Amino acid sequence: MSILRVILQLFRALFRDRSQLALENLALRQQLAILRHKAPRPRLRRADRVFWVSLARIWEDWRSALILVRPETVLRWHRKGFRYFWKWKSRGRPCVSPEVIRMIRRLCRENPLWGAPRIRSELLLLGFDVAEATVVKYMTRRGRRPPSQTWRTFLRNHLRTTAACDFFVVPTATFRLLFAFVILSHDRRRILHVDVTAHPTAEWAAQQIVEASPAEGTEPRYLLRDRDSIYSGWFRHRVARLAIREIVTAPQSPWQNPYAERVIGSIRRECLDHLIILGENHLRQILREYVRYYNESRPHLSLERNAPSPRSIEPPALGAVLAVPQVSGLHHRYTRAA
Repeated sequence: MSILRVILQLFRALFRDRSQLALENLALRQQLAILRHKAPRPRLRRADRVFWVSLARIWEDWRSALILVRPETVLRWHRKGFRYFWKWKSRGRPCVSPEVIRMIRRLCRENPLWGAPRIRSELLLLGFDVAEATVVKYMTRRGRRPPSQTWRTFLRNHLRTTAACDFFVVPTATFRLLFAFVILSHDRRRILHVDVTAHPTAEWAAQQIVEASPAEGTEPRYLLRDRDSIYSGWFRHRVARLAIREIVTAPQSPWQNPYAERVIGSIRRECLDHLIILGENHLRQILREYVRYYNESRPHLSLERNAPSPRSIEPPALGAVLAVPQVSGLHHRYTRAA
């Protein structure tokens, strides 16, 4: 069989072009030179790889003379050489500044739903002109699962549709007890409604929920409350008709309604502890004045030192600072005389 194969190859060589035979002869000689290397296992050197890459560019039938390696290996060498070539050719390109790299990674970290095109668009708006390939290169690596939002973002998105309510007791000058009812929006800690009564009932509390949302569509989606017996059937029926879902805290766990407890503490410390309440109308008037001050003027640390209804920054160029008394002079709001 081997003699027949040699004869067939001889006839084949007789009818082939001399240039093709010369190239095949060169390829076979080069592989024989590799086999004569001193290493026990033939190892291809860099010069060998360059030879085969060059031969593949000028000879179409180079695969037929290949014995030591597979054609895919030569193609891989060619792609590697292509990368080295363009790396050498682009060595004079400007490097990406560390500031841009930090900004790319910051945008990627703070916005896990953004891809490279979105990040590049944001960089262009910030004055950084970089290619999309550069953004991909320096982006924070993510897993195969879809990116998840942070817990802070999740909670903030749900705070906009959540409100809390609670009662607190206020003694009067004649030692009577009045009951104040406050409804607080979790979004920006804004007091939605406050009212006073001497005889709280479930019907009265339900009516306060209705008055807190005068327009259709402004009512909260969730209402956080404690287990007071005043929130009985009539109250629950009215809240259900408003499509509000009640969230009830555990027994004897006021810490589970922290925003309502905190605003009641602020009302006591900053207002009621400094006054003697004369009656129901007096308490209602004082609380409404304080709510106006609380929502529009009082800064909160958790709101970036701004009020629930944000106040604009007034630079010194607007004029002198004026003091506007609020809550009958118990507090003041400072503004500039424009």
